[in-house]
Amino acid sequence: MPDSPLLTAAAVAVIAMAIAVVVGVGLKVLRSFRELGTDAERATYHTLHAASQAGQHLRRGLNPAGAAKASRQLRTLLACEALAITDTSGVLAWDGGAEDIRPRLMELAADVLASGRTAVLSAGAEGTGGHLSGVIAPVRAGTRVVGALAAFAPSAGAGLVRATGEVADWVAVQVELAELDASRTLLMEAEVRALRAQISPHFIYNSLNAIASFINTDPERARELVVEFADFTRYSFRRHGDFTTLAEELRCIDRYLLLERARFGERVQVSLRVAPEVLGTVIPFLSLQPLVENAVRHGLEAKEGPGHITITAEDAGAFAEVTIEDDGVGMDPEQLRSVLAGHTDGDHVGLRNVDARLRQVYGNDHGLVVETAPGEGTLITMRVPKSQPGHDA
Repeated sequence: MPDSPLLTAAAVAVIAMAIAVVVGVGLKVLRSFRELGTDAERATYHTLHAASQAGQHLRRGLNPAGAAKASRQLRTLLACEALAITDTSGVLAWDGGAEDIRPRLMELAADVLASGRTAVLSAGAEGTGGHLSGVIAPVRAGTRVVGALAAFAPSAGAGLVRATGEVADWVAVQVELAELDASRTLLMEAEVRALRAQISPHFIYNSLNAIASFINTDPERARELVVEFADFTRYSFRRHGDFTTLAEELRCIDRYLLLERARFGERVQVSLRVAPEVLGTVIPFLSLQPLVENAVRHGLEAKEGPGHITITAEDAGAFAEVTIEDDGVGMDPEQLRSVLAGHTDGDHVGLRNVDARLRQVYGNDHGLVVETAPGEGTLITMRVPKSQPGHDA
């Protein structure tokens, strides 16, 4: 018996109601995912997000470009009508209205910059435009006042005063972190210069002597060594970049060992085992060559008869692991600890510098691992992350 029009209409109505319920429930669930819980939780999220965004812009310290971008987030944090960031010489950024105050801001901030004390300006005070109050808080880096943060609003109550001071202190922390990063960069550059200085006196002198010894007896060999010496010094004394690739550093080592074998002949034997997948790994510039030089100078040079150096580079999951092993004279572990701690001057400066640079770049867990004992040779292990965003070779 065919369905009646009444039953068909009822079925359609039921289906429509079901769809409406499903859509309603779906929208409600979707909204619940978009919401961040309570008002307090949402406020916390927005505050942390604004601080995080501003922190990225201040990563390089107080400069106009970073301050201009950070001021937008900071004005959101303080919910003020206008916000300004200055250094000690001028206004770096202004966000919001009240532009008529800007020309006199440095005059208003003079006492703050000089004394390091927060100033509160009441509405109608000279220079505030007549309708706004202001809070100007110092930005300190250590004991120095390096700038100021100014917030302008219709009323400068205790809440705005405290909040402006806290935000100024937060900006100061970002400035100090930026200065610390700059100091670390300068320290790394100084250590690379120290390694270059270490290379120049003994190695260059000995290499040139070795080349000179072949000029009469084997001029073709002398010419080849001159080319290798030129390539090695060009790489070692290059002026750009704190990082290189493992492949480039191994090429430098190959040239270095060719020159050393010109001096020592068959006394220096070398084995190399490298996994192709780690050749592109970024490593600090001149971080392997000093370790190989340490093996030659302090391991094999003092040993009677031939010595062997084994260099390996392997894939270790998220890391590239490089080892340099020699069967030379080794050293006392206590002396090694003293060297790495910087308590011993002179010998092994390259070993100490490489260890310190690795710890600065990757953290204390990534320093050199050295196994040695008198008469037992030395095994040095270095592990670096294969993924290093921000480090360009």
